[in-house]
Formats: sequence, C-alpha cells, structure tokens
Amino acid sequence: MPQKNSVLIVSSGPKVGALLTELLPPASFSPICTVPTAGEARRMLVDRHFDIAVINTPLPDDFGTQLAVEISEKQGCGVLLLVKAEIQEAVGLKVEDYGILTLPKPVSRQMVFQSMKLLAATRQKIRALEERTSSLQSKMEEIRLVNRAKLLLIEHLKMSEPEAHHYIEKRAMDTCVKRRAIAENIIKTYEN
Repeated sequence: MPQKNSVLIVSSGPKVGALLTELLPPASFSPICTVPTAGEARRMLVDRHFDIAVINTPLPDDFGTQLAVEISEKQGCGVLLLVKAEIQEAVGLKVEDYGILTLPKPVSRQMVFQSMKLLAATRQKIRALEERTSSLQSKMEEIRLVNRAKLLLIEHLKMSEPEAHHYIEKRAMDTCVKRRAIAENIIKTYEN
C-alpha cells in the first residue's frame, strides 16, 4: 500500500499553497506545510523530513534554485520548481542533473497534479529501493559476523570450516536465536 507523501511548499504568496492543498488528495499527500522563505524552509528541514518539496520562485531571500538543489541532495526528496516561463528552460538545465522537475508559470492545475503524482510515484520507488538496500546490507553484515565467528572457532577450537558452520547453524536452531546472535556471542567470547 502506498504511503502518504509529506509536502513542503516554499512560496512567498499564498496562492500556490492554497492550490496544492485543494488539489492534492489528503489520502496520498499529508501533511502539507507551507513556509514563505528559503530560510524558514531550511530551519524546518533541520527537524523534519519531507517526501516532496514545491518551490515557487522567486523567494524573498533566495531565488530558489540553490534551496532546491540542497533539498534534493540532502533530503533525497522529490523537488518541483515553479519558474517564470521565460527562464524555465535555463533554470531547468541548471537543476535537471539533481533530479529536480521544473514547470513554467503560469501553470495549469492538471500539470501540477500530474507532476506531483510523478514525484510521489518516484518517491515510492526510491523507498522500496532503500528498504531493499537496507535488507541487503543487514544480510551482508550477518554473513561477515558469521564468517568471523567461524574463523574464531577454527582458530581456537580447531574445528574445520564445515564443522564451525554446522556448529553455528545448530546452536541457532537449538536456541531459537538468529545466527547473527550466535556469531556475536562467539566473537565476544574469543576476541576479548
């Protein structure tokens, strides 16, 4: 089941925030927070993470492209940058390598909605990849610990590699504990 996407809107005027709040279904996009300046956005991002950021340029304290790049790089969230039609192509070229979408203003409701759905779908895909990566890293760490424990059993108890492997597997099964915990206990016992 897809997760809700939290949204940060950075816009000096209230129109964009009102448009997105009205346009986006709360079942898919919630909470939606709005701030008027880049400085306030940066302060908010210290304590919170957002899935999607929408920046309506220009901002009173920054044009908005630097903020967009920072958010994309540091937060790993989808970023939508709204810029005047005359400069959209130039700004787009500057930020596209960071995975930032740009839309020319004035922008249609349909285009905003489709862009937000695209960012949400991309964010969902990234979440799945992050979970998979985390799972693989955990498995790799377990393999490293088990191998280290087997080497210690070979060194200290003069077991063969298959015997050490069997010993760890059997202890894990007999005690209903994961192999990782058995390996950690062996490492504590023989490395101290």
